[in-house]
Amino acid sequence: MSDVAEYPEIMRIARAPLHVLKNSAPASSARPRSAPNCSTFAMHAVCMPQGLTQAETDRMEALISTSRTVRNGESLYRTNDSFQSIYAVRAGSFKSIVMHRDGREQVTGFSLAGDVLGLDGVCSGRHSCDALAIEDSKVCIIPFHLLEAMCRDVKTVQQHVHRLMGGEIVREATLMMLLGTMSADQRVAAFLLNLSGKLKSRGYSPAEFHLRMTREEIGSYLGMKLETVSRMFSKFQKRGLVDTHGKQIRILDMEGLARV
Repeated sequence: MSDVAEYPEIMRIARAPLHVLKNSAPASSARPRSAPNCSTFAMHAVCMPQGLTQAETDRMEALISTSRTVRNGESLYRTNDSFQSIYAVRAGSFKSIVMHRDGREQVTGFSLAGDVLGLDGVCSGRHSCDALAIEDSKVCIIPFHLLEAMCRDVKTVQQHVHRLMGGEIVREATLMMLLGTMSADQRVAAFLLNLSGKLKSRGYSPAEFHLRMTREEIGSYLGMKLETVSRMFSKFQKRGLVDTHGKQIRILDMEGLARV
């Protein structure tokens, strides 16, 4: 069953043709009390397509008007779960993992506020990895069949979804390059720079931030041992590139880090 199937009014608004919405604003009582307000969300520019009309915005907000809290260590979805929705991270952070046959865990990605999770299930109709919260987090639920319907009606939304899927392809290619062609210090430098760039695009400081993931999880993502990751952080600190205090990171020389 869809995550929002219990809210028939939301389903009606999300499916409604735009000419109907233009003349019929949704009643405030139509949405569940816990519904997020996308227009006031700090990540609005990242999550929502730009250039929508008011009617299109109303329809989009109705489509994603339910949310879910995921506590630290809990799963948003598991490998082989049926694919029904994608999820916009409203607050917190997640790691995506796959399990090797011998039981070892491989981190394949990290998702922060403003990122979208769940696109791995589009191809086969089932999720191909686990998504686990690495801190208390909150996601907005976007039923994919309703999103597809809106894509057919609104080209701007269709283009936005295509960009999200294209971003997943780029992320996968970047990970393959990290694992296949870069040295240990280059991998860690690239990880910090990528994270810095993502935070900057969301309006946060690109030079000073708190890592939500552990050194061990970073190592799993980069194909390195915990000890190697720790050694690289110490190396960068000695060279004056970064200043680290536990999970608190301050990049002192952005250009120098890029030259590693």
